[in-house]
Amino acid sequence: MKELISKIYSKLGIKSQRTQGITKHVLLSFIYRGGSIASSFLLVPLTINYLDTENYGIWLTLSSFIGWFAFFDIGLGHGLRNKFSESKAQDKLELAQAYVSTAYFTIGSICLGLIFLFLGLNSFVDWTVVFNTDRSLQTQLSILMPVVFSFFCLQMVVTLITTIYIADQKPSVQGKVGFFTQVSSLIFIYLLTQTNESSLLIFGTIFSALPVIILLFLNFFAFSKTYKDFKPKFSLWKKIYLKDIFGLGFKFFIIQMCGIILFSTDNLIISNIFNPEKVVPYNIAFKYFSVANMVASIILMPYWSSISEAFTKGEYDWIKKSMNSLIKITFGLIGLLFVMLIVSPIVYKIWIGDSVIISFTLSIFMALYFAVTIFYGPYTYFINGTGKVTIQLYSLLATAIINIPLSIFLAKNLNLGVTGVILATIICLIPHVILSPLQYLKIINHRAYGIWNK
Repeated sequence: MKELISKIYSKLGIKSQRTQGITKHVLLSFIYRGGSIASSFLLVPLTINYLDTENYGIWLTLSSFIGWFAFFDIGLGHGLRNKFSESKAQDKLELAQAYVSTAYFTIGSICLGLIFLFLGLNSFVDWTVVFNTDRSLQTQLSILMPVVFSFFCLQMVVTLITTIYIADQKPSVQGKVGFFTQVSSLIFIYLLTQTNESSLLIFGTIFSALPVIILLFLNFFAFSKTYKDFKPKFSLWKKIYLKDIFGLGFKFFIIQMCGIILFSTDNLIISNIFNPEKVVPYNIAFKYFSVANMVASIILMPYWSSISEAFTKGEYDWIKKSMNSLIKITFGLIGLLFVMLIVSPIVYKIWIGDSVIISFTLSIFMALYFAVTIFYGPYTYFINGTGKVTIQLYSLLATAIINIPLSIFLAKNLNLGVTGVILATIICLIPHVILSPLQYLKIINHRAYGIWNK
């Protein structure tokens, strides 16, 4: 593998050590993510076969709902990412360990409190009303929801180890975790299909527990070997370190919360306006076109921390060269989306057969949505890497406010159906598409003043 990567460096003329490190992890990420994508695609028909379309729609909506609680990490994960990268770049290893310790124990305390709160409130919530489904599922959902939520909270803590790997410019580890999670899920769900019993409770428990188990093993491995010097210690938790992480992290927290509103409310909106079954074609189209976005994410992921390091050291020429390459790649991926759109009816037919019907109109708007997100991706990663996210914060905050009412208006009042939901998100992203490239140009050319430089 090392010889192959060396040959690729030589042919591409890559000499920068930082760029070589990025290229190595991008290549490894492609391998892992490729396996993850293949597994996730195989998982869809298996899951529909095991649960049926309605229960699968409930699971998709339930997952999105639980995902909203990700904002309770109050942005500390992203704050840790930047601060850990900066500390290592300045060779302040003890400070880096203090940031790790502060993030782990703070998020751990928050998650423990959330679990107890959720357990206390669970018996008072009728989940069949929340998810607009049959009342006969109330008992099963009242058991499943605390299980899924508890594992989700645990995952918020143990997933911090992937943040450390990414901050250390080793993003392929996150892809490796995703690969093992998807493959394990595929194996377990296949075994479940060999039984005659269909259970949303069993399915949800397995799906929620697997990533936590895998991440726990990674934490034990990393803090006993690779990151032994950064192992969390309660004695290193300090209010001043929390303030450092939270100062930047709070902005990421607001951005993250806005992102949840923009990108994770669609399933619940569709489920409540129509029914859980309508969530399925929407998510299948989303999963299909998200392949191009996954490729973009694999390429972009290492650049956040690398840009953070380069910006700290004042290496602007490297940043400009890297951004030019990334912008060219995004246009290539937008072209890929067009090809995917043309062949989508054939792919759907082979993938899921006739069990779910997906309109070509929905595919068009889903492809357009991912074209927009891929286009502004490099600029967002640059801005996040520099920590100058105030404009991004205000832009996403404004769009998050109008996203849900606009989605309902287009889907219900204008009778656009599920297509109206994704169209609303596209409209909401337009300001971000304009402002992100403009801020990048101002910062990189040293013409960013006032809010543009915050």
